[in-house]
Amino acid sequence: MTESKSKYIEAVGRRKTSTARVRMTPGAKQSVTINDKPIAEYFKTNELQVVALEAFTKAGIEQKFAVSAHIVGGGISSQAQALRHGIARAIENYDKNLRGALKKEGFLTRDQRAKERRKFGLKKARKAPQWSKR
Repeated sequence: MTESKSKYIEAVGRRKTSTARVRMTPGAKQSVTINDKPIAEYFKTNELQVVALEAFTKAGIEQKFAVSAHIVGGGISSQAQALRHGIARAIENYDKNLRGALKKEGFLTRDQRAKERRKFGLKKARKAPQWSKR
């Protein structure tokens, strides 16, 4: 096995309860597979595909990469954002000079906002049952 064939960059991206394990390999053309499916098949809408690959466009990378990702948990939107976070981290590992552009867009920051847990005595996290005077 040659050095160039086995050389890849690995990173993990997270959002809410979604986790994306990303492997980026420099290649001749750009291809993205998620859970062994092409990106167009996994993310049906164009908006989610744009969100997932936004890190490449904002970093301004001309080089083509073969991206392979394994995503678990969460909804489809948070999975796309987790993939974007993982790709941004992998791009940063590839070239440290691109950190500034990715940091400015906020792609390297893990978005920690998640659903608050439900408390006992309440209907939801903060919603209380209707109060009656009598």
